[in-house]
Amino acid sequence: MCGDMTVHTVEYIRYRIPEQQSAEFLAAYTRAAAQLAAAPQCVDYELARCEEDFEHFVLRITWTSTEDHIEGFRKSELFPDFLAEIRPYISSIEEMRHYKPTTVRGTGAAVPTLYAWAGGAEAFARLTEVFYEKVLKDDVLAPVFEGMAPEHAAHVALWLGEVFGGPAAYSETQGGHGHMVAKHLGKNITEVQRRRWVNLLQDAADDAGLPTDAEFRSAFLAYAEWGTRLAVYFSGPDAVPPAEQPVPQWSWGAMPPYQP
Repeated sequence: MCGDMTVHTVEYIRYRIPEQQSAEFLAAYTRAAAQLAAAPQCVDYELARCEEDFEHFVLRITWTSTEDHIEGFRKSELFPDFLAEIRPYISSIEEMRHYKPTTVRGTGAAVPTLYAWAGGAEAFARLTEVFYEKVLKDDVLAPVFEGMAPEHAAHVALWLGEVFGGPAAYSETQGGHGHMVAKHLGKNITEVQRRRWVNLLQDAADDAGLPTDAEFRSAFLAYAEWGTRLAVYFSGPDAVPPAEQPVPQWSWGAMPPYQP
């Protein structure tokens, strides 16, 4: 288990390929992509073509790190086959550099956040109110939450809202991921308790009227599984608290890998 988000390296390779060679170029990269897909150092890749000028292509490859790319992939048994496919186009490269993502990032309004899709602050407040009513009546979980502060449900609503793409209210009033993790230290949460927590949260989502479409519920459940498994780890005797870091941001797709 872990708590530190991996910061990957993004490599951009910009090509200028004469239009009469573009079909062969695309075919070569289709074959070369098999080596990228097989490389443990490669997170993902995408070859895009300019709409305004068909001669321009940009290849984006996300590597686990720059070192893993240069010392790992380029020295692996996969690289010769990859290089053999793209060698004819090396002279057409206009840029080949590694980049690190900055904190400037986000999603546009074209895709609603999970927070907005669920119904915003009111929906998460409703969810946690219903959930903790169930928890305090549950024989498995009630002992874990004995002496729960009156504001606990409201704080968890802020946390979930921020995780699912809402305002940074939890970070601004309570702290980041490390603050939430600290709440679980020494609790010795069991697997039985973790599973009951997940099940009751799903029941509460039903009772609170959260959306029931498959896409939302699969993302919702994925976070519940991920978050509770971290809670079990950080509640145990061998837990190493993570460095302070921001609240994780969950969306419709999967979260990026975390370092073990």
